Amino acid sequence: MVQRFGTDKVGYTFAPIICVWFLLIAGIGVYNFIKFDPTVVKAINPQYIVDYFTRNKKDAWVSLGGIVLAITGTEALFADVGHFNARSIQISMCCITYPALILAYIGQASFLRKHRDDVLDTFFKSIPKPIYWPMFVIAIAAAIIASQAMISGTFSTIQQSLSLGCFPRVKIIHTSAKYEGQVFIPEINYLLMITCAAVTLGFRTTAKIGNAYGIAVVFVMTLTSSFLILIMIMIWKTHILLIISYILIICSVELMYLSSVLYKFNQGGYLPLAFAMVLTSIMYIWNDVYRRKYHYELNHKVPPQMVKEIAVQTNLCRLPGLAIFYSELVHGIPPVFEHYVANIPALHSVLVFVSIKALPIGKVPVEERFLFRRVHPRELNVFQCVVRYGYTEVRNKQEPFEMILVERLKGFIKENFHFKANLRANREGTELGDAENGNGNVDEIIEGEEMEEREIEVLDKAWRARVVHLVGEHEVVACKEAGIGKRIMIDYAYNFLNRNLRQTDKVFDISHKRMLKVGMTYEL
Repeated sequence: MVQRFGTDKVGYTFAPIICVWFLLIAGIGVYNFIKFDPTVVKAINPQYIVDYFTRNKKDAWVSLGGIVLAITGTEALFADVGHFNARSIQISMCCITYPALILAYIGQASFLRKHRDDVLDTFFKSIPKPIYWPMFVIAIAAAIIASQAMISGTFSTIQQSLSLGCFPRVKIIHTSAKYEGQVFIPEINYLLMITCAAVTLGFRTTAKIGNAYGIAVVFVMTLTSSFLILIMIMIWKTHILLIISYILIICSVELMYLSSVLYKFNQGGYLPLAFAMVLTSIMYIWNDVYRRKYHYELNHKVPPQMVKEIAVQTNLCRLPGLAIFYSELVHGIPPVFEHYVANIPALHSVLVFVSIKALPIGKVPVEERFLFRRVHPRELNVFQCVVRYGYTEVRNKQEPFEMILVERLKGFIKENFHFKANLRANREGTELGDAENGNGNVDEIIEGEEMEEREIEVLDKAWRARVVHLVGEHEVVACKEAGIGKRIMIDYAYNFLNRNLRQTDKVFDISHKRMLKVGMTYEL
């Protein structure tokens, strides 16, 4: 529940507890190391692990899955890079986390040399009695805080998937104006809470949860190494000998750990793979249909000459008012516009096609937020507009969107006129307002100014009359020639996801009183 306050506030609140936690486990480790058996440092010798495998054979290989649990949590560092810069993670890991963990494990090894019967509860048994209960409370607090890293990493992964069109629409709240990656996703937060409770009730033992966690961690590390090899080959152009050395040294160790944790697949290890299959299926279905729908709109967009043909139809009525038509297309007019005019032969006096885009910066100045383009001929009063927002800005909350759009559109009309007038003057060698070289240019300037005033007057009348927000509601169905697999994916899976997720009006934050949904069926 505290994630909604942002990573910065959560970090500032919990950082002292984590620092105390690392100092205590490091101090207890040094204390046990000195008190019980300092000779455990000999375990650094790799000969001991060879002897261990020689004595225990298969049992030694299976025990590697338990060793993995000693390094769990480090995989969250990669997902949390969006919340912190790389340097802060490097400093905290190398200067605090890693040394404290090494000292803690060395101290526990020294303790076990003298208390071999306490192997199942080494951590709490090795704590000196005077600080046992304070350490117990801090350990519980640290366990709770450690989960925040996983939650933050999940938010970052979902946000990046959403920006790539690989995840359904969810509400993303940016909690920091400085770091784009610091986000909070309420739906995912509640879903994680429910899932954690369900897994705990279903497994009931930490052994099965540990097996599931171990497989998840080793798979993350193995996949990361696999992708790193591709980067070394395709992007860094690393020497082939270094790549082979990396595969033999790093990947061979990770594959050995992976084979060990997979041995306990039926003892809870199947859970992360089941989750991965479900999420991958959702992401694949959404991305595939999303791309098909976008290409359909791109291939069926209304060309400018057709807009003129539509507008000059004798049976088309122009209504007073301003219509804002939302579309994902930046270039071109969406096919739902033609569908709308074919069924309702009426257009508002001013029509603006709006495409809202998010930029990877905190805030966009108002004077740079709106980019306009006129759809010719001029008499149609049809414009295209790209509205750019920063990731910390929220529409229609602090400022009236419609009023600012109209004011910026007036500015565009004036700038467009002055630009063309200056261009004509430069081409003909005549300064604006200079009538000595002929009256023809003056007449053109006066005529242009009158046209500009008429356009602004039409826009003002439309603004005062009414503002209507037209939102396309696209029903996606598989075409008649599609196979059964494609039909299941589009007609059932995608439409189920689309119906049960955030709708377009909630994403754009449009008032229901001034919103008109235009339905259209896309056959993909």
